[in-house]
Amino acid sequence: MLYLATGAFGLVGAVGVAWPLVSQLAPDAQTVAGGAPVDLDLAPIQAGQIVKLFWRGKLIFVRNRTEAELAALQKVDVASLREPQTDAARTKEGHANWLVVYGNCTHLGCVPIDFGGEHKGWFCPCHGSVFDASGRARGGPAPSNLPVPPYAFTSDSKIRIGTA
Repeated sequence: MLYLATGAFGLVGAVGVAWPLVSQLAPDAQTVAGGAPVDLDLAPIQAGQIVKLFWRGKLIFVRNRTEAELAALQKVDVASLREPQTDAARTKEGHANWLVVYGNCTHLGCVPIDFGGEHKGWFCPCHGSVFDASGRARGGPAPSNLPVPPYAFTSDSKIRIGTA
């Protein structure tokens, strides 16, 4: 009986010492959550509305563009843009009204204001960068378009940011 009790006590002690050492090897919850994909239900987002969320600590804009905005974007001469890119290249096929872009100005990382500037996309008040409703740089010091994060439609009304 004494051997059995001593062995059980030793086993519990060994597990008690090993448990924190092994658990510290796993990433913490914040790290796991920071890299995980984010699901967004698009159904409640009205036409002309922008939703902001964070993925991996970075701001993301999700915009439901109106038919008038889409028509105006189709008229833009792509050759005149700082970083030539069509609107279709910045969206998913069959979902042209949905734009998903990172929400920081490509000049110095400021957060642009929604529906600002002459093109009614985004306007960065810090240094004057102007983006259109497709997130393309149209004026100011921004060197490039707002980047598009990896995302995919999981259904007609849901997207997952963090997967391509």
